[in-house]
Amino acid sequence: MLGVVQGLTEFLPVSSSAHLRVVGALMLDGQDVGATFTAITQIGTELAVLIYFRHTIVQVVRRWWATLPEIRAGGRWHNPLRLADPDARMAWLIVVGSIPIVVLGVLFQEAIEGALRDLRFTVFTLAFFALLLWAADRWGRQVKDLRVLNGRDGIAYGFAQAMALIPGVSRSGGTITAGLAMGYSREAAARYSFLLAIPAVLGSGGYQLAKAIGGHSDGGIAVGAGATFLATAAAFVVGFAVIIGFLKIVSSRGYLPFVVYRLGLAGVLAILLATGVLSPTV
Repeated sequence: MLGVVQGLTEFLPVSSSAHLRVVGALMLDGQDVGATFTAITQIGTELAVLIYFRHTIVQVVRRWWATLPEIRAGGRWHNPLRLADPDARMAWLIVVGSIPIVVLGVLFQEAIEGALRDLRFTVFTLAFFALLLWAADRWGRQVKDLRVLNGRDGIAYGFAQAMALIPGVSRSGGTITAGLAMGYSREAAARYSFLLAIPAVLGSGGYQLAKAIGGHSDGGIAVGAGATFLATAAAFVVGFAVIIGFLKIVSSRGYLPFVVYRLGLAGVLAILLATGVLSPTV
């Protein structure tokens, strides 16, 4: 069940970590599945991204490799974020854009795995970032495509992705909101959100997997290796289907349905907390 939830919500701007936190608590007598389980199951959804965007990824890597000599042309270094080739430039921007989430993830690891998983804070982030997404979708110019992606925008995307370390923000929600605010089209913002997440999600999942194998706990309830594997596999299958549907929806209907859903979820969660059905902390 948790794997299906992960697959359904990872690519939608609704925060998969918040859903796993809430659904896990409802299924497990109020206990938190923990950041480790969340990160490992995200590997499944990211594998879906690798397969769905395989042609784009191969093209980007090829152009990146082909333009490496340009960086050292003429006996001096050139800024890779200013390469004329848009695919090669995107590859470097994905690398640079992944740095903020890595650095902040290490610096604030304790808070991310502890205090920031308080459901009262999740209510706030769900609602607040829903309003930001609505504003960006409503007033963003939506004229840019990924061929004009530059260093400034790439770095802004990176810091927006880092906000997803906080449950309730949403990795895709943060980066898509940033993209729309910077004038990118709905589909371009969504596509780059998927591609930018690959290094961070695979790195985070691999790190948490190594910790779990080493016997380190993040304070969440212990989930067996078999159950975690099944959840990851389910996340992959469901996630692949969601990518297809999501890109079609945002191209034709925009992000308003997800804004409404986030606000509704924040309201329901607030009621569950107020009535004592859920505890804000483990």
